Amino acid sequence: MSWTKVLSADALSPDSRQVVKVGNRDILLLNHQGQLYAVENACPHLKLPLKKGKITEDGAIVCPWHRSAFDLRTGEVKKWVTWPPLVGKAMSIVSQQKALPVFPVRVEDGSIWIEVEQ
Repeated sequence: MSWTKVLSADALSPDSRQVVKVGNRDILLLNHQGQLYAVENACPHLKLPLKKGKITEDGAIVCPWHRSAFDLRTGEVKKWVTWPPLVGKAMSIVSQQKALPVFPVRVEDGSIWIEVEQ
């Protein structure tokens, strides 16, 4: 694991988000209610981007594609995609619940840093 400087702290205003590239990963940085979060910008379900996902009052990001929800602090699955009865059993085999990767974030010397496995 190593720390990577990704942005000036001023570049991520309150209640904003931005995708940054660290190595081969797209990481979604969020400034939510004055707290910084860094998560993989791909829902573990089908790897679709999370950037436009809604943030809930209890601090979860909701996939805009399939409504799965993940805790911003831990990546824990709060809600997993549900399927109609006819396809549900088959899709549950293909689409097993997976946590959202989260990354430690810090602000130092006016910059935002993320710790990512290289």
